[in-house]
Amino acid sequence: MSELNKAMIEQYRNSFLSEVEANVEEGEWVKMCMQCGVCSGSCPLGKHWAHPPQEIFMMIRAGKREEVLTSDSMWMCTSCYNCIVRCPRQLPITHIMHGLATYAKKLGLTPKNQPTAKFAEIFWNNMMKKGRVNELKLGLSLYFKDGFGPGIKEALRNKDLGMKMMKAKRMAASEFFGGHGVKDVSGLQKMIKKAQELEDARMKKFD
Repeated sequence: MSELNKAMIEQYRNSFLSEVEANVEEGEWVKMCMQCGVCSGSCPLGKHWAHPPQEIFMMIRAGKREEVLTSDSMWMCTSCYNCIVRCPRQLPITHIMHGLATYAKKLGLTPKNQPTAKFAEIFWNNMMKKGRVNELKLGLSLYFKDGFGPGIKEALRNKDLGMKMMKAKRMAASEFFGGHGVKDVSGLQKMIKKAQELEDARMKKFD
């Protein structure tokens, strides 16, 4: 268990809802859920969730901290926004799901080998190098994340898609040697670094 997670448990020992409201994006909306289930019924992946959104919200209010933060559920959200559009109380459900995933990762509680979390990490590291995503390197990183053998098999399975992307100039071979980027890469990186420092300072008080 990480030290930050221990500190959070101590700080919010009597109310997981308060912890979510203070540390999760749009978390203050959780208490507004009336458990109608429209979000789950509107989600294209709803039947595959271990805990659909309204159940996650109920578990938060019931204090089931470990069950929520170690759940795979919030990583299932694809940002289609059907839930937000159809929610009778207009809860920012998509943002809360992503906020819970981010918070769980910060605390070191992400399920082991969670594929969405791994993709997000690879995507972020790729984008931060030049401010724009290098599709070729992103694809290669994803294909070979589990080793050379599995990577070759994955590349062969997706060869038709890869060829179409190359024809559309979205995965050019030249990207391997450089790639396009934003005009002020250093400025972007400094901005992100400053934002991270502000967030670290906010969280440091719990260490």
